[in-house]
Amino acid sequence: MPRTSSRHAPAPPARGRLALLTLLASIPALVACGSGPTSTDAARLRIAVIPKGTTHEFWQSVHAGALLAAQDLNAEILWKGPQKEDDREAQMRVVEDFVVKGVDGLVLMPLDKTALVRPAREVVAAGIPLIIADSDLDYDGRTSFVATDNHKGGELAGEHIAELMGSQGKIVLLRYLEGSASTEEREAGFLAAIARHPGLEVISSNQHAGATKESALRASENLLERHADVQGVFCPNESATYAMMRALVDSGRRANVRFVGFDASAGLVQGLRDGEVDALVLQDPVRMGELAVRAAVAAARKEPVEPRIDTGVTIATSKNLESPAIARLLTPDLSILGR
Repeated sequence: MPRTSSRHAPAPPARGRLALLTLLASIPALVACGSGPTSTDAARLRIAVIPKGTTHEFWQSVHAGALLAAQDLNAEILWKGPQKEDDREAQMRVVEDFVVKGVDGLVLMPLDKTALVRPAREVVAAGIPLIIADSDLDYDGRTSFVATDNHKGGELAGEHIAELMGSQGKIVLLRYLEGSASTEEREAGFLAAIARHPGLEVISSNQHAGATKESALRASENLLERHADVQGVFCPNESATYAMMRALVDSGRRANVRFVGFDASAGLVQGLRDGEVDALVLQDPVRMGELAVRAAVAAARKEPVEPRIDTGVTIATSKNLESPAIARLLTPDLSILGR
């Protein structure tokens, strides 16, 4: 039978041509579905979390909380911060870099309540939901502020040291770092509580520990040398508290000075057990990291977010440190960091 030339093959009926075109048009879509990202991957949000620093144990707990939230919400955490907690320029650069990368949400723990305002504005201008955590910022464009009630924490410290001292005696406040809103609130709360006890006298409240344990140790030693008659001391953060604890013990002054600090670390927990510090005001950094990331994810998904989220504050003493609620704060589970 002679072969028919393709030039003279009869055209398929109209219905057949339509079916063929529909099939051909569907092929690219089928290929894309098979080779591209899954719908779960496509929905995975990238949340930048920028702590004040990366060396203190407090930030490891915040990091653990952020990862717990991300794991539960199918989000990716981009964790980056300056090494030193006084490097404002470094933190500003980190914020700006994440704005350029176009993350889905950003959690910022500002080193300085005014210096970080400009990069914070850039975050919001880029359409990225901004969550401020740990320490406040002089900027109302944020979506939410997730933090401890730091003024209340300072008041807890003041009332406890007043009780220990019988509301009589001379007190030193070693401040942390100028421009740090969280510790300034603690310092203000402490002084407000002390002012309610006329028998207590604050003999020094204008010295700063600085961003490192080394600078804090020098400041602690200088204060103790300058004020031989001091009977009570308060420090508003982990590094200053640890340094003052060491200075009190090394100088042989610990037995004669009531001492309350802020935050927990392995060294401070041991110090509390050994009687080298009378009490520690405790935040919940794991919860802070978790709730901040949850707020960022909710904002990225256009879900409602509370403008102020309180992460809690309490005080640990030798009498309650073994209770489950306090033990969890003193030695948080950070195993997720090793995964």
